[in-house]
Amino acid sequence: MSSNKNVALVQEDKDAPISSQKPFRSSIPVPNVQEMVRSDPLLVPKRYIRNEEDMPKEAHICHHLSSEIPVIDFSLLSKGHQEELNKLDLACKEWGFFQMVNHGVAPEVMQGMKDAADKFFELPLEEKNKIAMPSDHTQGYGHVHVLSEEQILDWSDRLILVLYPHRNRKPEVWPPTPFKEAIEIYTSEVRKVAQELLGSLSSIMGMDKDVLLGLHQELVQVLSVGYYPSCSMPDKVLGLSPHSDMDTITILMQDDNLTGLQVKRDGNWAPVKPIPNAFIVNIGDVIEVWSNGRYKSIEHRVVTNESKARLSHASFFFPHEDAEIEPFHQMVLKSPRSLQIYKKVRYGDYLKESMKMRFYGKERIEYAKIGS
Repeated sequence: MSSNKNVALVQEDKDAPISSQKPFRSSIPVPNVQEMVRSDPLLVPKRYIRNEEDMPKEAHICHHLSSEIPVIDFSLLSKGHQEELNKLDLACKEWGFFQMVNHGVAPEVMQGMKDAADKFFELPLEEKNKIAMPSDHTQGYGHVHVLSEEQILDWSDRLILVLYPHRNRKPEVWPPTPFKEAIEIYTSEVRKVAQELLGSLSSIMGMDKDVLLGLHQELVQVLSVGYYPSCSMPDKVLGLSPHSDMDTITILMQDDNLTGLQVKRDGNWAPVKPIPNAFIVNIGDVIEVWSNGRYKSIEHRVVTNESKARLSHASFFFPHEDAEIEPFHQMVLKSPRSLQIYKKVRYGDYLKESMKMRFYGKERIEYAKIGS
C-alpha cells in the first residue's frame, strides 16, 4: 500500500489554507485513498469506517429537497435586479446554499479545468507526489486535518493551492502545464464572479456594493480540487465530514453527472443535484458573523458511491488575517430583540481558535459568539 509520507499543516474544511501559511497544527501522514482503490477495489480499512450514527440514513436523506435548493441568475443579480436580490436574501436566510446560473464563466473554461484535473489525478502516485505537501505549509497534493491515529478518515485525496495574494503561492507544489494554465484561467474567472457576488451580498445587507470587498483588506483565494474514489462500502464511509466553511463564500464546480454533495436542512440531508454549467455557492462563517446570524453558514458533507470516482473544484474566499469581523449594526437591528449574537474578532484569531476544535459540524463558530 502506497502512502504520502509528507506532513501537511491543518486548515479549514480539509480544504483551505490561510493567507500567511503559518502552521496551526500538524497533520500526520495517511495513505493515498485513490491508490488503495487501485490496488484493491474491495479494501476499506477500519480507519475509514464510520460509526452507525454518523452515516447517511435513507430516512434522513430528503431527495425531494433537491428541487427546492434556490437557483440564482447571476446575470440579473449583477445588474441589481431587485427580484433576484430578494431571492439571494431568501437563499442566504433559509439555505445558506444556492446554485448559480448565467455566471459568465465560459463552459469551455470550466471543462478545461475538469479535463486537466482528471488527467492529473490519473497520473501515477510517484508523479503526483512530486508536488506533495511539504511539512511547512498546507499547499500541494495530499491530506490535511489528520490529528491522531484514532481519527476516522475521509475517503478522499486533494490538491490545495493558494491563488491570491500571489506572494503566498508556492510554485514548487503547483502541477505542471497544461493543468497549471487551466487553473490560472479558471480561477481568474471565478474570482471575478466572487467579487461581484460580494457586491450583491453588500447590497442585501443594506450597504454600498463595495463595502464587503473593502472589509476583506485583501480577498484571499484558495483552490481545493477533491478526488473522491469509488468505494465498495459507500454506506460505511464519507468523502468529506460534515462541516461549515470558515471563509466568506465558497464557489464550487462539481461533476455534472454525479451527485455527492449533501447539505443539512432541518436535521435532514438534501442531495445537491448538479445543474450543468452551474456553480454551487455557500456562505461561510464570516458572513454568518457579519449578518449577526441572519445568514447561516450551512453544514454540508460529501458521500461516495460504489461505481465511479468524483471530482470537485472548490474556490474559497477569505478576509485577510488582520481583518476584524463583527455584526453590522443594521443586521443587529433586524435580529430578535435587536440582540448582538457575535463579538468582534480578528479573523486570524478566529482561524487559530477554530483549529483547536473538532473538524465536525458547526462547533467552530461558537468561538465568535458573545460569552464564549
